[in-house]
Amino acid sequence: MTICAGQDAAALDSPPRAALTLAADGSYAARLTRHDDAAGSWYPERWTIGGPEPYAVPLPGSQPEEPDSALLPLADGRVVIVRRVADRFTVSLLSPTGPGTHEVLVGAVAARALTLLPPAPGGLLGYALVPGAGSTAVWRVHGGAAGPERVAVVPGGCTGGVWLDHGGRLLAVDRELDGRTKTVVVDLARGGEVSPLLQITEESDDRLVLADPDSGLLLVRSDAPGRDRLGWGVLGSSLPVRFPECLRVPDMAVTPFAVRPGRTLPPENCAVAFRLDGPAGTRLGVWRPSERRLRRFPAPEGWLAGSGRWAPDGELLLPYATEAVPCGVARMAIPLEPVAGAGARAATRGETGTEGEPGAGEPEVGAGVPVEASSPTGAGVPAEPGVPVAVGGAAEAAVPSGGITEAKVADVAVLPDPGATEGALIVLDTVEIGVDSTASPQSEPPAGEPLDLSPHPRMCRPVPLQQAPLATQESRWSADSRPVSIPAGAVQPVDPATDGTARVTSRREPGEVPTRTAASDLTE
Repeated sequence: MTICAGQDAAALDSPPRAALTLAADGSYAARLTRHDDAAGSWYPERWTIGGPEPYAVPLPGSQPEEPDSALLPLADGRVVIVRRVADRFTVSLLSPTGPGTHEVLVGAVAARALTLLPPAPGGLLGYALVPGAGSTAVWRVHGGAAGPERVAVVPGGCTGGVWLDHGGRLLAVDRELDGRTKTVVVDLARGGEVSPLLQITEESDDRLVLADPDSGLLLVRSDAPGRDRLGWGVLGSSLPVRFPECLRVPDMAVTPFAVRPGRTLPPENCAVAFRLDGPAGTRLGVWRPSERRLRRFPAPEGWLAGSGRWAPDGELLLPYATEAVPCGVARMAIPLEPVAGAGARAATRGETGTEGEPGAGEPEVGAGVPVEASSPTGAGVPAEPGVPVAVGGAAEAAVPSGGITEAKVADVAVLPDPGATEGALIVLDTVEIGVDSTASPQSEPPAGEPLDLSPHPRMCRPVPLQQAPLATQESRWSADSRPVSIPAGAVQPVDPATDGTARVTSRREPGEVPTRTAASDLTE
């Protein structure tokens, strides 16, 4: 959140912030809430949601908190709190100790405004954006050697903040410079070196909203189609950014807040959860690039809007608080439609796209020269005109713009969004929640920088859309799990020559087949 001296944080031009901030690994969360007394004063509250049962611990200080104090939960259970004090911001660490709260002052940052960035990968570092005169500084407010320290300076005014890798090295921010807003990447391991990331057209304002480092799926917001629209692309891909018509909902603010990690999924099959704010209140939306509709569901009662994460098994976990349950997590099983195979999809691909192609009927903006990506796509990806979404070459390198200014949005028919509420099952549960959905499959970054380090880090190669396997299974509704039993005599023939688990210790008669228990014979 942003804290501004002399300006109400709620008045800032930014999407609605979540009422609860989750740690990087989802094990803890933190929020500001009110006392039940007559004064209704504010105090921090830490949630533990990575154990067998969620619970909340109050972290009150010696005096009530201001409503614009910012909280950042860490993966070790401590909470970073940033308070505005006169012309500076103090940074402290809170942790429960017996009946009270243990507070340690980390340091202070002299600034007129400060914005805490989302939790950094790893869960133990905290960063913030501090605007200055013609530039924006990136501060490490927690995890440094001696208190808060400035780690990078980016020319222009920066907002947003999305992490692009699992090592906490590549930070994407939306930079306003010379009247235009473009997303750039700040390499924190190379002294804050800046590279372009998004440039759909030269005259458009392009912002990065959400990213999945595993699959490379990016959610962007841009006015390139003629008005401010939500679109999607793939990091390092030469395919164009698409702007689905279903994500443009009249009289409703559509804000993505969680993407299902795509460690084993192609980007077009990664589900994205949305917060939908309209005249009728706040609802929940779920969308996949391979589907051409935004499905809407009623939000659970007491949902702390804008907060949540996907579990490894595909369930959507939504924190909520009611008078009866002051700390709970709703587990929502989302039935995802099966996607056609790659061969069938390739057969239905045409000049302007068909219903069988993900993104059919979606405007494709740009027809320029692709930006050189630091993680190039492999051979076999067809050269398709469009605007790439890729990390640029040299720092602050100019983006090739041949043909971009002449690009037009395709005028194609779009299937209408039915807008009907679907019968999603919401289970208010307190069973154990997995917290490993964002764990990095890569090795930990080295403590020191090697001498032969490339000018830009190589990103994990995203799955190109035309090479991505599209076979998937439809999700099942499940409220709880029950033990299974193995009936007596349940057998299945196996071949000991190909099955290493089958051992034959006795002699068999000719034609006799060894047997073993089969998983298909299990009954509930």
